[in-house]
Order: sequence, then C-alpha cells, then structure tokens
Amino acid sequence: MLRPRHPAPIPLLLACLAGAPTAAASSAGTQATDLAAIQVTARTDGFQSPGPVMASKSGLPLERTPLSLDVLGRGLLDSQQTRSLAEALQNSAGVVGGTFGRRGWDDFIIRGQTAASSVFLDGLRSAATNRIAEQPHGLEQVEVLKGPASLLYGQVQPGGMVNLISKRPRATAHGSAELTAGSDGLHRLAADLGAPLGQGRAALRVNALAMESDDPTDHVWSRERYIAPALAVHPGEATDFVLLASYQQRDYIRQQGLPLRGSILPDRHGPLPRSLFTGEPTQMPYAGRQWRAGWQLDHPFDNGWQLHHGLRWQSTRLDGDFVTNEAVLADQRTLRRGGRRQHWGGRTWVQDTYLSRSFGDAPFSQLLSAGLDAFRTWEWFAQAPCRPAPLDLYAPVYRGLPCGQARSSDTLSIVTSGGVYLRDTLQWGEAWQLLLGVRHDRSRTDNDDRLRTRRQRSDASATTGSAAVMYEVLPGLRPYLSLATSFSPNAGVDARGQGFDPERGRQLEFGAKYVPTDGWWLTAAIYDLRRRNVLQGDPLNTGFQQAVGEQRSRGGELAMQADLLDGLSLNLAYAYTHAQVTADRGAASTMVGEPLANVPLHSGSLWLRHDPGADNRGIYLGAGLRAAGQRDAHGYRLPGYLLLDAALGYRGGHWDIALNARNLLDHDYYSGGLARAVALGDPRMLSLRLRYDY
Repeated sequence: MLRPRHPAPIPLLLACLAGAPTAAASSAGTQATDLAAIQVTARTDGFQSPGPVMASKSGLPLERTPLSLDVLGRGLLDSQQTRSLAEALQNSAGVVGGTFGRRGWDDFIIRGQTAASSVFLDGLRSAATNRIAEQPHGLEQVEVLKGPASLLYGQVQPGGMVNLISKRPRATAHGSAELTAGSDGLHRLAADLGAPLGQGRAALRVNALAMESDDPTDHVWSRERYIAPALAVHPGEATDFVLLASYQQRDYIRQQGLPLRGSILPDRHGPLPRSLFTGEPTQMPYAGRQWRAGWQLDHPFDNGWQLHHGLRWQSTRLDGDFVTNEAVLADQRTLRRGGRRQHWGGRTWVQDTYLSRSFGDAPFSQLLSAGLDAFRTWEWFAQAPCRPAPLDLYAPVYRGLPCGQARSSDTLSIVTSGGVYLRDTLQWGEAWQLLLGVRHDRSRTDNDDRLRTRRQRSDASATTGSAAVMYEVLPGLRPYLSLATSFSPNAGVDARGQGFDPERGRQLEFGAKYVPTDGWWLTAAIYDLRRRNVLQGDPLNTGFQQAVGEQRSRGGELAMQADLLDGLSLNLAYAYTHAQVTADRGAASTMVGEPLANVPLHSGSLWLRHDPGADNRGIYLGAGLRAAGQRDAHGYRLPGYLLLDAALGYRGGHWDIALNARNLLDHDYYSGGLARAVALGDPRMLSLRLRYDY
C-alpha cells in the first residue's frame, strides 16, 4: 500500500492496540537531507516543490493531506522575481496581501480573516506581532495552511497561517550570484552559496542580499541588508542537526497612501497625483533590525521512534516617525495630519518538539503524533506625539515634523504559552483515511503600562482539535471532509475593567484533491468559517475595545499547479469569499451584515512559464494575470482590477538573464483601504536580472 515517507508520533496505549510495529518507516530526521535529494521532475525550476511539506507535521504527500494547503516553491518565486511576501501570496487562492500599502511589514488576509500575526518560520512562530517584512530570498518555499490550525500551532488566527521554509545546506557544492536593476532606482545584489565541509555529511550555505530602491511616491525610499548562514552537521549516521541564523536590516520612509478625497472619493479640485507624499521629507526614517538564531534536530531511534526538535531565539527593533492622514478640511484641499515617533522592541523564544512512529500494515495502518510546543515573547512599545502642520494637497509645502519628548504611551507585554497535542492518522487499504487530533493550550499575558504604572494579567486556556476523512473514489481523486477549531487569547480589559473571553474559530470544509500523474495537482474546496469574540474599538468609550460577537466567511477555492510537458509550468488560483459580521454584542449594534474590510468577493491569479528544451538553453517566456473584484473598506468601496504580468528571459550555460514586468499595462488600482487613507497599488514595475549559476 502507499505509505507516507515521514510518519508521525504515537501514544503508547494506541501503539499496543495496533500491535507490534513493522520495519521502521523513514525517519522524520531525513527531511532536511531529502530536500536536496528528492526530485519531482528533471527540470530544476518547475513550480512543484521538490521537498516535503512541513506545515502538516506528518510527512504525508500533499495529495493525501485532507487540509487546504498551498505550496509556493522556489521555481515559482524565481520566475516572478518575487521581492516580498505579499507578492508571493498572490499565488495562493483566498489570500489577499498588501492591504495597508507599502508600510514596511507584511499584512495579509486569509479566507476573509486577518492573519498577519500567524507567520511561522520552519514550523516555529515568528513573533506575537510581526513588525519587519520577511525576505523571500532566504526561503526555499512558502506554505499556506488555510483554516484553523491550532491543533499543530496553538494560538493562531482562524483564517490560516503561513509557514516559511528556510534554505538548507545541500550535500553538493552550488552557488549563484544575481544583479538586478529596475524601476524607481532599484538596485539589488544577491548571492546563494553552499558547499560540503570535509568528507562527512556536514555542509554550509549562506544567502545574502543588499537592495536599494526609491518608490513611485515622492520622498519615499527603502534600503535593505540581509544575510542568513546555515550549517548542517550529522553527529550520527541518521541524525540531522541544522543551525539556522539570519540578520536583517531594513531602513525606509513609510509610504502613507492618499487621503480619501481626491483619490477614491471626488474632490472639486480634481484628482490627486499618485506620487503625492503626505508625510514630511525630514521625518525620521524607520530603522528596523532583526536577529534570529536557532536549530532543527531530527533523530531516529533504533526502536522505531523518531524525534523532531526545533528551537529559535529572535530579537527585533524598529524605530521611526509615522505621519497620519486625518481629515480633509471643508476647502477640500487642506489635509489635517497627525504624527507619532514610534519605538518597538521585541524578543521571542520558541520551541516545538514531537516524537513519531508508524504502526500496522496493510490493510490497516496508523500514523500517530504527540508533541509539546511553547513560546515566550516580550514586546515593548513607546511613542511620542508629533505635530505636523496642515498640508495643501494641491500645492504642498513641507515644514518639518516637530516631535515632543514626553511619551504618550510606554507599554511592555509578555506572553507565555504552551500546548500539548496528539494526532492519529488512520488508513484502511488504499482508499480510506481518517485524521483525528486534540490539543490543550495554556497562556498567560502580562501587560505593564509603564506610563500610568498599571499592570494587568490575564490567563486563558482552551482545548481545540480537528477531524478529517478522505476517500479515494477514483485513481488520483480524493474528496475529503474536515472540521477544525482554533483559539487565541484576547489581551486587555473593556471599559468596565472586565477581561475578554478568548477568541475562537471553527471551520467546516469539504474539498477534493486530484493528482492524476506526477508533476501536477488540482484542488477545490468550499468552507464555512466562523470567528467569535472578535475585538474592535468601542464607539462609546474612546480608547477601549469591545467584543463584537462573530465574523463569518463562506466561500470556495480552486487551485492548480502543474509542471507539464514541453517545459510548460502553470500556477492557477481562484477564490470566492463572502465575509461579513454576523453578530454584534457592542453597545451600538450596527455592524451586523456589514462586509469585512478589504475582502473581494472574487479574486484570482494565473502564472504561466515556458522554459527551454532538455538542454536548458534558450529563450523562456512567462505571462500571468492578477485580479480582484470590488471590495468594501470602512464605509466606501474600492474598485476591482485586472493586471497583466509578463517575463522574457534567456538561459545559456551558467548565465541567465530575465526581464520581468509587473502591471505591464500600468493600470491604476488600489491595494486596500483604511479608515482615512487608501493604499495605492504598484504602477508598472520593471526588473532586469542577470544571474550566474555554477
């Protein structure tokens, strides 16, 4: 019978019921080694990822995983010259990214629900709140797990989570160097170098990047430096130990967007230029620094048990000035602005450990998993008010940004959390598969308002789980039905001083996966997702929050990824998402039936690439579409858009040159909307890349 490569952990009681184990299945520790050895096709830059999918923590092949899970591999990202996580996520059905514009950190929505705080790297939480945008150059693949994922990852938002996989050392020497130039003064130099060490299985890999760019908006710019070394050592014959570290430096002026008047709403003075900067050119740029260091250990025991252990320490700092768009005055040309000098800092310690073993044989087998994860995160935030002068939008005169020394806020938040989880995957013959899992979490949040000398502590706990059944009705066609729940604590108190109940999510999903041959797969799913105890601002008590009740997303998704014959690769994604407020327990219950902001009813993307022949030399082409329907945003509506992307390249020997164009027809569109500003989509962006591989 077909068996997954990497079975999962096991409770002793169920092991006894299943009988004595057969020969040990391949160990969880082989995952890091397999990344370099497994090949789906002979072409090295196809869209299918050659490595195992790690987000499921089971080693099950993607087609046998009864979950909505998209894998965006290195070949797809390289073919689009992807420079941000938001650009990568445009290839995943039901994911909307960049709704706050070019602000310097990642924001995205999955299945209608905000999910920007659910970013994981190598299966470990990044931070409680992510303040610095991830750098895709250091990633092997991006995995998008949709729907509640608390069973495996604890406190996550119910729409889904994103798991980023770092590039790992390989057993053979390899290397590449890239030089890219493009629109708005883009200059980018990147390298990916690796080599084995000595005669053993140890290896080193280093990814590095330096990038500078201006912006379509006047006075806006960004500078980035990134380096990520990785060292693989093998203390035993089958033991894999990988040290992973990175340092990222990101300096930039935040892009403010435009006021509603003169952009999305009419103004009697005419439309505003999209290059207009509503901040102050002399404001302090944001300066972000992020350090990460950790390891991944995989070890198989002689008795068939397998161990996976991951640990990471992360430190982040971000300081800079933020000028906000407030109200446009009655003359419809003068913008009243606010400002803040902001300081964030954070540290995160996180670990995840689980054991694994397989039991049984045809016609019945088990894959059971049991694990423990924990994290502790410290985040401090302080800001001081700034008082920019009003700005004439049609004849701007910048007068500087005076900022006071007295802080308006100074807080420290410490979150400590841990969870234990147990999962059992049962298989009968070739057709039936059943997944059952349960998890229990405990969490403590300490909030220290150092300005007002007030301290608050809140404890939360929850039991969550998931269940799914999959059946192969025809060769390669496997429908499935799943139910999953999630949990996330709500910090703080309401206007009466009462704490909030934890936020909870629940999803029912019916889907199907079709994999007729190697090299391509097709998935479809419909779902009903509910999110309860959601916090929003209290309209009757400024500065406080309230639980508004329930948000619900209903929709369907279709995704296809294929490496076809004659060098053609395809990635297709389409989503129908109906997201709205379905219950409102606030004092002013007026939100029931309101759509959730920035969620288009219809969205999708298509990317095609045709590569050279078997000798991997010659011209290659790429073309694609990105589309989103109308969206509601805080009382106004954003129009839909359809964008065309294209690529042209030539590969000869070790050299590769590629020209990519995003938004080729230079269509004006909006990527998202805020309460008092609208986020601008990117105009036509050209990038010419020269790469040398050896």
